[in-house]
Amino acid sequence: MRGGRPLSGVCRPYVRWSPHRHRSAYPEDAASAHPVQCVVPLSVVIDRPRSPCPKRQEDPVAQQADITAMRRAVELAARGLGATSPNPVVGCVVTDASGRPVGEGWHQRAGGPHAEVHALREAGALARGGTAYVTLEPCNHTGRTGPCAQALIEAGISRVVYAVGDPNPQATGGADTLRAAGVDVRQGLLEDEAEAVNLAWLTSVRRGRPFVRWKYAATLDGRIAAADGTSRWITSAESRADVHRLRAEADAVVVGSGTARTDDPHLAVRGIDAAVQPLRVVVDTEATAVKAGARVLDDAAPTLIAVAEDADTALTDVVRLPRAERGLSVPALLDALHARGVRSVLLEGGPTLAGAFVAAGAVDQVVGYLAPVLLGAGPNALAGAGISTITDALRLDITETVRVGTDLRITATLKGA
Repeated sequence: MRGGRPLSGVCRPYVRWSPHRHRSAYPEDAASAHPVQCVVPLSVVIDRPRSPCPKRQEDPVAQQADITAMRRAVELAARGLGATSPNPVVGCVVTDASGRPVGEGWHQRAGGPHAEVHALREAGALARGGTAYVTLEPCNHTGRTGPCAQALIEAGISRVVYAVGDPNPQATGGADTLRAAGVDVRQGLLEDEAEAVNLAWLTSVRRGRPFVRWKYAATLDGRIAAADGTSRWITSAESRADVHRLRAEADAVVVGSGTARTDDPHLAVRGIDAAVQPLRVVVDTEATAVKAGARVLDDAAPTLIAVAEDADTALTDVVRLPRAERGLSVPALLDALHARGVRSVLLEGGPTLAGAFVAAGAVDQVVGYLAPVLLGAGPNALAGAGISTITDALRLDITETVRVGTDLRITATLKGA
């Protein structure tokens, strides 16, 4: 296809090379802690022969404007990470009838106005006849706030572009409501980017349990401590600060009895303004690891101790769970946390607890901080995961590699997860 016209009446392959980096045309916001960029690699788009050939193409300028607006909405959604649970993070951009951005917003806290409402308030009367770009299908139910689909209709929005369909059966149906009101609705723009920023909430809805992110710090030869047990500090100060960002994004931080005994961890978020403190959870099967005066028992954040059903303890903030072959039942723990409104878990435990979660198929994402250090001996990051041969190895998809201080942070998801 050349100049937008079919060649010889037959659709031939069209090759597009796009090595450039797309950036948002919206003003950069220095306060955003989650800039989103997308590097577009060499791409080949092939239109297989068909009859008749398409007579009309999308306006490339309008299409790029849609992408720019949705990418901004994804950036806005990321600002809500750690503050909206049990709700999703959502971003919205509203443009007027001419395509000029006139309003934007994001869901800032559970029970507060949704992203669409913030954007519509900023746009005011300029929203009439315009387009709303939303990272998640506008909700269709009345909870602590009204349905966003109806708010968009009442504001006179003529077109809605959303990235991800809402899997929550209580809230889905917004797209149908909009279409019934005569609104032009499009789905799927930048779906992967919007899924990534909302991964924890989407996982919790689809699987009926919290999203689990396993974080560990290790040397290049995979050791989390030296042979004598010392581990402070393997990674850099920058990496340790970055872990507090992960904590701030989680609803709960989980460690095991070994970590509780060895490190007396605090587990609260530090160094992040206005962070919502996560629930601190210690898996202490026999109720022997958490002693009076433990740092995890202070009032900096709520704490829950998970113990066996038959454990003897005088602690009050306790959940009793059935035993498994080793320790407590991981599915039972996740069910108990989910019932308490936990939608995302940061697993910071040692190799034994990590192995139990991996063996239970309960790890969705792995974040490893690798320090340029060699020890040659000491505990490994993972133990007792039920993997004995190379054919049983769990293969991961690496989604991000970032230099943090002197370390390398690798983020990966389990294939098929």
